[in-house]
Amino acid sequence: MKIAPHRIQGAFEGRDGRRAFLFTKSLVPEPEAFSGQSLVRQGGATYREWDPRRSKLAAAIAKGLQQTGIREDATVLYLGASHGLTPSHVSDMIGASGFMIALDVAPRVVRDLVFVCEARENMAPLLGDAKHPETYADKVPKVVDVVYQDIAQRDQVPIFLKNCDAFLKRGGYGLLAVKARSIDVAQRPAEIFKEIKREFENGEAAARYVIVDYRELDPFEKDHAFFVVKRR
Repeated sequence: MKIAPHRIQGAFEGRDGRRAFLFTKSLVPEPEAFSGQSLVRQGGATYREWDPRRSKLAAAIAKGLQQTGIREDATVLYLGASHGLTPSHVSDMIGASGFMIALDVAPRVVRDLVFVCEARENMAPLLGDAKHPETYADKVPKVVDVVYQDIAQRDQVPIFLKNCDAFLKRGGYGLLAVKARSIDVAQRPAEIFKEIKREFENGEAAARYVIVDYRELDPFEKDHAFFVVKRR
């Protein structure tokens, strides 16, 4: 399989017959052994398969996302880092000159995250509650290039805006994975997505942010959508 650069900076693609695969180029020579992840070695580099069924960001890219704001040397605040699978791919994308704070509220998953970060000098784990950015403001750069959020909370959009307001630089990008059923299990996901769009287009957030891309993640992630916003 021949690996080639993807349209998304920091991502790569390959084909096996008609099937397309997404990859990132591993920052470390011996990458983490995430369950079921395939490795391809080519031209002295190791490429890690990025499964859209296991990563919302990969799913959004597979659904045609055109812009992430993630680039080599970017500073990223990642909220909801969990065990570190998607953060490890973002780590590959930002490279050795970038830096990521990977935050999660659950001590159990942060223990796993520590091992991922130990192998990657551009990642630092942080145990914290994204609802209260003031409690970790002294551990995060004053401004970051990207705020990425993947949190299953009813108030996930207000949490995202609070963190973007606190840390995201002007011209920086906010990436929001929305879990509709976590917001309201009784409301149709499509209506929830429309309400969020209206908030960024006509609501209070519109004065500070503009939507630059949006993708619904079916069939990879049922009842999920992915928003990319840019701070004015």
